[in-house]
Amino acid sequence: MDMITKIKEGLGLRIVSWEERSPRRVYLTVNKEDIFEVSRFLFKELGLRFSTASGIDAPLAFEIIYHFSDDASGVVYSLRVVLSDKLHPQVDSLTPVFAAAEWVEREIWEMLGINFKNHPNLKRLLLAEDWPQGDYPLRQGR
Repeated sequence: MDMITKIKEGLGLRIVSWEERSPRRVYLTVNKEDIFEVSRFLFKELGLRFSTASGIDAPLAFEIIYHFSDDASGVVYSLRVVLSDKLHPQVDSLTPVFAAAEWVEREIWEMLGINFKNHPNLKRLLLAEDWPQGDYPLRQGR
């Protein structure tokens, strides 16, 4: 069974949208409530490698895109979650699934102000210690 079939069958209705932009790039959207279990499935069950995550301040919501690589095929699966509460954006931390999420979650928290619930070490990573609390450099209209 190919990886796309395994993902679609394993995640089923947790997939909100699916888009194959090229033979080696697949984008799927899931609800924020499902991000932990979906990431666990991709990483632990299917053996996809977590590459990185990107945080975006879109006009109506924040988005986080988690990039997973199927190194055997060269396909990258980009897992998108939308955080519609722009005043108090938060999502589950993925650090219990893979430790590699720690630094990128800290960066997204620091630059966009997105809280990662149950993160073990949510503290500054890039900004100076005297940077104003609550001022997030990558937020639009700051």
